Amino acid sequence: MIAFLLRWFITTIAVFVAERLIPGIACNGWETLLGASLLLGIINAFIRPALLLLSLPFIIVTMGIFIFVINALLLLLVSKIIPAFQVDGFWSAFFGAIIISIVSWALSLFFRGSDGKIYPITHHTSVKKARARVIE
Repeated sequence: MIAFLLRWFITTIAVFVAERLIPGIACNGWETLLGASLLLGIINAFIRPALLLLSLPFIIVTMGIFIFVINALLLLLVSKIIPAFQVDGFWSAFFGAIIISIVSWALSLFFRGSDGKIYPITHHTSVKKARARVIE
């Protein structure tokens, strides 16, 4: 449950940053921002994997750039479902998806432990020490 709430918080901050940086994205308050980020997280968890699998040839040909197009389309879908969350057009959604991806990735780095699991505080279970000798 903590991991879900943490992921939702990270997505909310990322959508907030995208709203502030991209002029075509607007939100009518914190409630809308929380709802839009929750819906975006649910869509990313359930619909995005199927879209990535179906568009795999395009992703390979464009060397991964098409993933940003899929993210932009999902952001536009969220804006169509939640009327108080507005995305003006494809390019606003495209650049907003890039900002959301970067901010989510950067914030997730602070909460991921050395074992790959998400923790509320960075948790390193073991520190590996290198065995080496010094040559003088």
